[in-house]
Formats: sequence, C-alpha cells, structure tokens
Amino acid sequence: MDHSLPGSSVHGVFQARVLKWGKAGRKRTDPSPLSLPFCNSIICSINDVPPRRYSLYTRTWLGYLFYRQQLRRARNRYPKGHSRTQPRLFNGVKVLPIPVLADNYSYLIIDTQARLAVAVDPSDPQAVQASIEKEGVNLVAILCTHKHWDHSGGNRDLSRRHQDCRVYGSPQDSIPYLTHPLCHQDVVSVGRLQIRALATPGHTQGHLVYLLDGEPYEGPSCLFSGDLLFLSGCGRTFEGTAETMLSSLDTVLGLGDDTLLWPGHEYAEENLGFAGVVEPENLARERKMQWVQRQRMERKSTCPSTLGEERSYNPFLRTHCPVLQEALGPGPGPTGDDGCSRAQLLERLRQLKDLHKSK
Repeated sequence: MDHSLPGSSVHGVFQARVLKWGKAGRKRTDPSPLSLPFCNSIICSINDVPPRRYSLYTRTWLGYLFYRQQLRRARNRYPKGHSRTQPRLFNGVKVLPIPVLADNYSYLIIDTQARLAVAVDPSDPQAVQASIEKEGVNLVAILCTHKHWDHSGGNRDLSRRHQDCRVYGSPQDSIPYLTHPLCHQDVVSVGRLQIRALATPGHTQGHLVYLLDGEPYEGPSCLFSGDLLFLSGCGRTFEGTAETMLSSLDTVLGLGDDTLLWPGHEYAEENLGFAGVVEPENLARERKMQWVQRQRMERKSTCPSTLGEERSYNPFLRTHCPVLQEALGPGPGPTGDDGCSRAQLLERLRQLKDLHKSK
C-alpha cells in the first residue's frame, strides 16, 4: 500500500477510536505533584522495567506521568540536548538527529528542495518544533516506531500545531493520535522521500522500523530503527518471544551493508562494553569502542553506524557465529544454524545483557 501525501483521511470506527483515545489521553496531562514520586517509585526507566511492571507503563496513566517527569528533568539537565549531533546531507535530503530526553533520539528527514519534513519518534515536541523552525520546513508527517511514550509523546502537540501533519504507525500499537495505520512494506511518500515501513515485532507487538530509500537521491538508504536495533545492541522483548525478535532482526539483516543505522537511543558505549564480555577478541568491536569513547568524552553523538559495521560486532546480529555458540553454549542443533537454537542464543544474550546493567 502506498501512503502518498496528500491522501484520504481516516473514517468510521477507526477514526472514532483514535479520537476517543486522544480525549482520554488529554485527561491525564495534569498530574498532581503527589503523583510523581509515587510514579517514580514504580518505574525508573522503560529499559529497566521488570515484566510485572511493564503493563503499568503501557496501560495506565502512570506511564504518561513518568514520561512527563522524564521530559521535565531532561530539559533542565540538558537544555541543549544530551549529545552534540551532526546532520547528514545527501543530494537534496537531510537527516537531522535531535537529542531528546536523557538518551533518546528523534529525527527530522527533510526534502531540502520541497522544504518538507518528516519527524521520526518526536518524543519532545518542544525540541522537535525548535528544529523545524530553525530549518524553515513544513512538517507533514510523523512516523512512530512504537507506542512507548519516550517515542510517541510529542504526537499530540505537533499534530495540533501542524494541522496537515499525519501520524503514521502500526494499528497493533496504541499510538497516540494515530491517523494513518501502516502495515509491513507500506510506503509513505513525501516529496522525493520514499519511506518503507517494515514490521519488526518483539519490543512491542506493533513495532515498525522505517527505511528511507537512498536511490531517489543517489545516497545510502537510512534505517530508523526505534527500539529494535541500537549500535551494538537491540531492544528488550517486552511483547513477544525470542523467536519473534530473531525474525525481526533477520528482517534488518537482509538490508545492504551500507545502510545507515539511526537508532532510538544513545546506548553505544554500554552496549559495546557488553559485547566485549561475550566476544572479547573481536577487533572490530575494540576499534569501534575506542572511537565511541572519544566521541562520548566530548558528548558527541555516535550515530549513525552502518549495518555492515553492526554485523561485525553487534552480538545480537551474530547468533549464527560459532564463537558465540561456543561462549554461551550450544542450542539444540549442532551448529546453531537452525532458527530454534539461534533464538535460544538470542535469549541467553538478552538475559546476560539485562544482568550487565543493560539498556
């Protein structure tokens, strides 16, 4: 399905459900001061949430309260953002990372000729709006990878401010203010931008990643991976099995080595530290770690990497490698080449990562 702009609006039951959810969400935007310490005692970070508390974050008002508290704290602590970022320019297309919250990234994808912009996971509407105004562009679409507030929290304010802006995401996730549901392989067209949605469930049931096709502007393709894939890491499997997550990671592995990876979080240094525990003799990891440490000493962003790089040091993309099979123990199959044993290895990696003060 092609979702070109302009296009048809949402009608009927789906529109009513979205509007009803939006109104319900607006009722929870003014928590009392006493609510926040209570919320903070329940969850510290979505990436550290025990499974028994995950439903509190995603299904109750506590998740929204926590997001608002995160937002205030991050704006006070990092008035200019948690990291220093650099845009990438490709023959009329600009990718602008925007550091938000404590370690998230939102993105603007800009057609510089048409002056049209697409926002990816705009969790802090204030920071994203400031970038829109600085670039002098018109926001026409929001792409949400998944429902978590640290990726979707800005949908309401930005869609209200930009009345022609459409909010895209999976109908399987409760995306705030969703107007245009997407399925696997659907394409969103904005100016010269051709952005394909790929279904990658696991972190959430409806998680999507977005692939910007590089061919129209004769540049590399760009993968906006949300919480599926990070530099040397992957997201936790909150809503699925290890087999589900493995299938989603394999979807990404099918893309070209030169594809640029734009993740949803700045987790590079810790992730590479964990990779060194499970694969200490990996020279590619060691070289990347040295570069990342230099970047982080100056608070510089570590994105993007490339999928070719990730294949060389990201343990969650290397479940087929004998060295990891030997280090963590064989699966049911003799080599780990079958899907079941690779999934078991992925699950072991995730368990070890969670014990490694993971994110």
